[in-house]
Amino acid sequence: MNRLVTNDKSQVQVIARAAAILRALEDENTGLSLGQIAQRVNLARSTVQRIVAALETEKLVIAATPNGRVRLGPTILRLAASVRSDFISLARPYLERLSAELEETVDLSTVKKDHLVFIDQAVSGHRLRTVSAVGETFPLHCTANGKAYLAQLTDAAIEALIGNTYVSCTPKTLTRLDALLADLKSVRATGVAFDREEHTLGICAAGVAMHDPLGNAVAISVPVPIHRFINRQALIAERLLATKHALEAHMHSAAA
Repeated sequence: MNRLVTNDKSQVQVIARAAAILRALEDENTGLSLGQIAQRVNLARSTVQRIVAALETEKLVIAATPNGRVRLGPTILRLAASVRSDFISLARPYLERLSAELEETVDLSTVKKDHLVFIDQAVSGHRLRTVSAVGETFPLHCTANGKAYLAQLTDAAIEALIGNTYVSCTPKTLTRLDALLADLKSVRATGVAFDREEHTLGICAAGVAMHDPLGNAVAISVPVPIHRFINRQALIAERLLATKHALEAHMHSAAA
């Protein structure tokens, strides 16, 4: 019985270590050496070598260079793409419902290091509307969805990620860390972030952040021309939060 328990613990430990190695290779397109991986995951190089060899067998990692660097392989990338596609399909009805309720465009984005990438969108029927292309990137410090994500981090983590001074996109952009952190206090209190012409003059937005089933940070935002936003921001924030909670509940029930 004790041997069985020990074996179970050992197998779980190997899986946890393999997951740590895969996370260390995330966004490392040129790969890492075994020594670099060992340093990042705080394991012996010999242990890393054994686990990497097993991951290579399943094509979860592959050689990046002839001299021993490895990177994420096609299997893990295919699995990740499948989960991303599944999450977009899962979220899509919620985006469309929110767009219909507010009669505004609703965007879904994911965080990629220090910027956002738009991955889906439900476009409103308004003649005057805001539309950003799927795949387009945006900064974190001056967008509603970006600030919603930043509010989930500690102040130190924010500074490490985006520094303490930022590019000014409009005269209303917050360009210093202290001003941004002051703004994020209210985001942490309410769960909703606002962009009041900070990224584009004439456009405001509200945004909320959450995580997909793999733990990746994603955000839902509603960009609106300023003349429609001023009197509707409370309603937009309320419906955004309701959409976030409904989608999180759906994911939780699906995982149970």
